[in-house]
Amino acid sequence: MRDLLLQCSGAIAIMVALIHGVLGETKVFARSTIEPPRLRTLIRLVWQAGTLAWIGGGVLLIAAPYMASDVARHWIVATFVVVFAFAAAANAYATRGRHFGWMLLSGVVGLAIAGY
Repeated sequence: MRDLLLQCSGAIAIMVALIHGVLGETKVFARSTIEPPRLRTLIRLVWQAGTLAWIGGGVLLIAAPYMASDVARHWIVATFVVVFAFAAAANAYATRGRHFGWMLLSGVVGLAIAGY
């Protein structure tokens, strides 16, 4: 059961990352005016680097139950609990709780802890 919880955590993490990337491109950067254009490109790439990192975290959470090492599983879960908990707290703080992202990220954290 705890393996399933951990894999659900990873799947939700990937879903949240994809939503993050799409909303960034369609809502945030579509409306923003950042000059010079090179800076705009840099900020977009940094935004998408976060998206890729979350996808990587989700993949590792899904793969953790298949690893032969309990130590690797615990380190993966502990690392990404901190990463996603910080992201959830930052999202809740920055949007004053009005954006659904912090709830989804908190769900990832809760499921990962339950699958620990």
